[in-house]
Amino acid sequence: MKKILIPMCIAATLASCNQENKQTVAVTYPETRKVDTVDTYFGTEIKDPYRWLEDDRSDETAAWVQAQNEVTFDYLEKIPFRNQIKNKLEDLWNYEKIGAPFTEGEYTFYMKNDGLQNQYVVYKRDKDGNEEVFLDPNKFSEDGTTSLAGLQFSRDGKTAAYGISEGGSDWRKVIIMEVDSRAILGDTLIDIKFSGISWKGNEGFYYSSYDKPTGSQLSAMTDQHKLYYHQLGTLQSEDKVVFGLDQKRRYIGGYVTEDDKYLIITAANSTYGNELYIKDLTTPNSKIIPLIDNFDNEHYVIDNEGDKLFIVTDKDAPNSKIVTADAKNPSASWIDFIPETENVLSPTTGSGYFFAHYMKDAISQVKQYDYQGNMVREVELPGVGTAGGFGGKKEDTVLYYSFTNYITPGTTYSYEPKEGKTEVYEKSKAKFNADDYESEQVFYTSKDGTKVPMIISYKKGTKLNGKNPTILYGYGGFNASMTPYFSIVNAVWMENGGVYAVPNLRGGGEYGKKWHEAGIQMQKQNVFDDFIAAGEYLIEKGYTSPDFLAIEGGSNGGLLVGACMTQRPELFKVALPAVGVMDMLRYHTFTAGAGWGYDYGTAEQSKEMFEYLLGYSPVHNVKEGVEYPATLITTADHDDRVVPAHSFKFASELQEKQSGTNPVLIRIEVNAGHGAGKPLSKIIEENADLQAFTLFNMGLKPSGK
Repeated sequence: MKKILIPMCIAATLASCNQENKQTVAVTYPETRKVDTVDTYFGTEIKDPYRWLEDDRSDETAAWVQAQNEVTFDYLEKIPFRNQIKNKLEDLWNYEKIGAPFTEGEYTFYMKNDGLQNQYVVYKRDKDGNEEVFLDPNKFSEDGTTSLAGLQFSRDGKTAAYGISEGGSDWRKVIIMEVDSRAILGDTLIDIKFSGISWKGNEGFYYSSYDKPTGSQLSAMTDQHKLYYHQLGTLQSEDKVVFGLDQKRRYIGGYVTEDDKYLIITAANSTYGNELYIKDLTTPNSKIIPLIDNFDNEHYVIDNEGDKLFIVTDKDAPNSKIVTADAKNPSASWIDFIPETENVLSPTTGSGYFFAHYMKDAISQVKQYDYQGNMVREVELPGVGTAGGFGGKKEDTVLYYSFTNYITPGTTYSYEPKEGKTEVYEKSKAKFNADDYESEQVFYTSKDGTKVPMIISYKKGTKLNGKNPTILYGYGGFNASMTPYFSIVNAVWMENGGVYAVPNLRGGGEYGKKWHEAGIQMQKQNVFDDFIAAGEYLIEKGYTSPDFLAIEGGSNGGLLVGACMTQRPELFKVALPAVGVMDMLRYHTFTAGAGWGYDYGTAEQSKEMFEYLLGYSPVHNVKEGVEYPATLITTADHDDRVVPAHSFKFASELQEKQSGTNPVLIRIEVNAGHGAGKPLSKIIEENADLQAFTLFNMGLKPSGK
C-alpha cells in the first residue's frame, strides 16, 4: 500500500488556498501486483509489469477495480461542494428537449426528453395530430444502461428495425417491429457491431458484423467485418454474407440508394481510406463491381439520379469535392460537380437539393445547390457557430437544421429549400443566458510556427489576472473536427467562474486531409505540441496560470492528455484523461484497435515507428520522482472500443511513481462502455465528480449560485 497526504483546500472564494485553510487527509492506494512480463521489439526489451490487468474478466482484476473505486469515491465524497455541482447540473439539465421531426410512411416521428430522463423517448404522431410513445429506451432495462442505437424504417414506413446497446457495448442487438401495432416480428438479431441498418424496399435490410470472439470480448481482436442481408421472416442463421469473405477488411458498410436501385459498399482496413463497390439491385444475380479498389482516399456515394452517381471524394481534393460517375461505366472519368474549395466540404441532400456544409476555421457555412450543380443560395445562419442537418428525402418540402456554439444552446430551425425560408422550430428551453457570456476565436503559434485556431469561452467581466480555473479540451486525431457546441456541463463550469478553451489541433479535419496528416504517425508529436502551446498561450495572455489549468480529453483525446501531462507535468494543475489510448505499443492487439494504425502506426511496423511510439506512449513515460498533475482518470469496465486496461495500466504507473501530494485516482464506471448511450444520471454524476475534483485541487470552490 502506498500512502500520501492529499491537500484538502476549502477556499472561501475563487482564490488559491493558503496555509490557514489547508488540511490534509491520508489517501492509500490499493496494492497493484507486478509481473515479470517482457516483450522484445527490434532487440529492445520492454517490461509490462501490469499485463495481468488486461484480463478484464478475471476475479483479480475485478477486485482491483473495486478497490480503486473505493479509494476514488472516498476521496470525492470528502469534497464539500461535490453535491452542489451535481445539483446545479441537474437543475440546468432539467428542461424539455425535442428533436427535429421526420416522416416515415403515414407517421411523423420525433425524439423528446422531458428533462432528466436517462434516455430520449421516440414519439409517433399520425396525420390527425394524435401521438403516442413509439419507443421508450428508459424501459429497456431497470438501471437505464440499455440504450437505443439506431432506428431505420422500411420504404413504406410500416416496419422498423432498431438497435440496442447493453451496458454501453459496441455489440448490438437488432429488433424488428411492426409500426402500427408495435408488435415484435421474428427473432432478435444478435452480435452486430460497427453497423448501420439499410433497408432494401420493404423486404429486408443490410447490416455488418464480425464473428463474435469467445472468452474476453475486450481483449480479443476483431478484424474481419462482413456485410449481411437479412430477409424478413427468416432466421438470422440464414442471413447471407453479401461481401467480406474473399479477404479480411476491418470495416465494411452497405447502404441502399433512395430509389432502391443500387447497393453501395464501402470497405476499409483503417479509419482512413476506403474501397467503394456497387451492385445493381434491379438486375437478378448482378455482380458487385468496384468503383474504387484501393485505400488511398475516402469516398462515398451521396446520391444518384438513375445511373448517374454523385460521389463525395478527397481524391485529388484534400478538402473534398463532389463528382459524378456513370454506374454502367465506372471506369470512365469522374466529372467535377461541386469542385474543391479552400474550405472543407461535408455535404447532405434533401428536398432535391445538395447542401454543401463548409468549415471556415471550424465555423459553419452552408450553400445550397441544385442537381445541375448550380448554386441556389448561401443559407443565412443564425450566427457564428455550428450548423447541422439539412438532410431528408427528395420528396420532403421542409428540412430541419440545428445551430449552436459554446454559449448558444442548440436551437432547431425549419428550412423550406424552394423559397429559402427559415423559421425557429424548437427554441432551446435551457436556463442559460447567453448575454452573460462571451466566446472568442484566437490564433496562436505552435512550436514549429504553425498557426492554430482556438475558441475561448467565459463569463463576461472575467479578469485576465491568471487566476481563472480553466479547462483546455482537445482531441486532435482521426480527421475529427472540434466545432463549437453548447454543453450544460460547460455552462456550469463557466457559471462557476471557469474558462473553457478548445483548440483545433492538427490530426483533426478542420482544414482537410493535409491538416489530418500533419498529426498522424511520425507527425503525432505535432498534436501534443499544439495542445501544449494552447496552454502556454492561455497562461501568457492571463486567462489562467499553471496552478489553475486543467486539461481534458476522451479516447484519442485521453491519449492527448496522457502524453502532454507526462511531457510537461509542470504546466498543468489537473489532468482528466477519459477512456484513453495509453499503451501505444499494444493498442492494436485489442478489439478493433488495429484499425487505428493509419493515425498511430504500430510498434511492429518498423524500428523507427516503435521508437517513436515508445517516446510518447503515456504508460511508458511515467517517471520516478516527478510530480504529475492531480489526475482523475475515467474509464468503464465494459469499454470494448478502447479497452479499460489502457487506463488501468496508466493509473498503476502513476500511483507507483508519483512524487509530491497531487492525487492520482481512477474512476471506473461499472456496466458501462466507451460513452455512447450512457444514462443521463451517470453523465451528471461523472461530470460533477470531474468538476469538483478539478476545482478542489486548484484550491477553489464554485462561485455560481
